[in-house]
Amino acid sequence: MILFMSQVGLADIVTTFSSRPAKGTRIVGVDGPSASGKSSLTRRLLDRTDATLVEIDDFVSWTDFAGWWPRFDDQVLQPLLRGEDARYQVRDWQNDPNGVSLGGWKTARWSPLVIFDGVTSTRLAVTDLLTYRIWVEAAADVRLVRGIERDGESARHLWLAWMEEERAFFSKDGTRERADLVVSGAPSSGAVTQEDSVLTL
Repeated sequence: MILFMSQVGLADIVTTFSSRPAKGTRIVGVDGPSASGKSSLTRRLLDRTDATLVEIDDFVSWTDFAGWWPRFDDQVLQPLLRGEDARYQVRDWQNDPNGVSLGGWKTARWSPLVIFDGVTSTRLAVTDLLTYRIWVEAAADVRLVRGIERDGESARHLWLAWMEEERAFFSKDGTRERADLVVSGAPSSGAVTQEDSVLTL
């Protein structure tokens, strides 16, 4: 059941997922469309916890929106659930602008708390293994502006195609409907504030 909250403190979120039963480790997924504000929220959660972070940007590419999941399951999810560190190969974004190539390796240390930050991180295939599912959203025009500001005008066609893939995937997967908490990442919402550490929807 989705919990819509007009105002919720970060401390309350941490208390909620920290009190839930763990399946080897507590995994919190921060999901939602690209440029909605997921990473901003994740940084605030990391400031308040000793969580290990796994970024989905290390797996996605402009040409592979969702098909990387088997590698993620094998290299990240299953080791963490076994109580082991996860060692995984990341996309070579530095030398390959499309992110198609794989580059170096990262290690995510096992921790009692792990945060998966990124698009499709709470997909149906993993939802039963997650302790808490957060959905962050913002209007499509806001997200497109943020994406172009980050990647440049030359990436507009990539962003438009990506956003179509997102819409189709999330609609079929029912991702938002399974969220424990829905948060607005719109610029006027005050969704993530340094002053009072409050999220508003």
